[in-house]
Amino acid sequence: MIRLLKLEYLKNLNYNPFRIFAGLYFVVLTLLLFIGLVDFDLAGLKVNLKEQGMYDFPGVWNFTTYIVGLLKIFLGCIIVFSICQEFSNRMFKQNLIDGLSREEFIISKLLTIFVFTGVSTLFVFVIGFFLGKTYSASQDSDLIFKEIYFIGNYFLKLFTFFTFLMFLSILLRKSIFVFLAFFMVWFGEGILAGVEKFTMMKNFDPKDKTTIAIDKTYITDFLPLESMSQLIPNPLIRTKMAEMFGMQFKFEYPWESFVACLIWSTVFVTGSFLILKKKDW
Repeated sequence: MIRLLKLEYLKNLNYNPFRIFAGLYFVVLTLLLFIGLVDFDLAGLKVNLKEQGMYDFPGVWNFTTYIVGLLKIFLGCIIVFSICQEFSNRMFKQNLIDGLSREEFIISKLLTIFVFTGVSTLFVFVIGFFLGKTYSASQDSDLIFKEIYFIGNYFLKLFTFFTFLMFLSILLRKSIFVFLAFFMVWFGEGILAGVEKFTMMKNFDPKDKTTIAIDKTYITDFLPLESMSQLIPNPLIRTKMAEMFGMQFKFEYPWESFVACLIWSTVFVTGSFLILKKKDW
């Protein structure tokens, strides 16, 4: 296992996209997480996310994991480019000749995904804890780790996303095709979700549609990208401004999405291995 990690490290260390996207990820991530300290002018109204409670415990865990989750495509690009170059440069075939098995290839990529996911999760935890301890209006010990499960959800969300990209990369072997397929899946899930919601709600009273749209569980909620997004809700609805408009933050732990992500991760890893095993390289 250590040998495979060293092999992946040496491959990525001298790979320019790795350094570029990794650098961009951590720079943009840090800037976004501290965005709450900046005043925004919205239609003449000054808005400061820190004053809106975004750094207060326990909501800071929701805020940090949601914001950083928007940047997962940066690390995803590293996964895609590193795998696709294995095939475009015939490195994969040479590795097989040199004695690397298909199982070891998959394991090496999974180890890379675990490292990326683990480092990112640790970074988010440290930044979130720092923001909360520095700017939270309450330092009650009962509140500090009350919603720490968002950190675990973030890890699972990132891991599932990366295994999805690994599967597409091994299946299609060209980065441009991988990104096209990803956006097609993303767009397709949006269309299916819209059609399902429209079909389900067309017979309901208009006054009840908003409540039903929020509270009801749909089949499309278990699709890959949608199940990932269900793990961490949008934190803007829990701001003080949202409360002024009568919005209430309600969150029940999404066990269905949690299980769905575990299943999808298993499907993507197994599918990747079967493609490598059956295809003649």
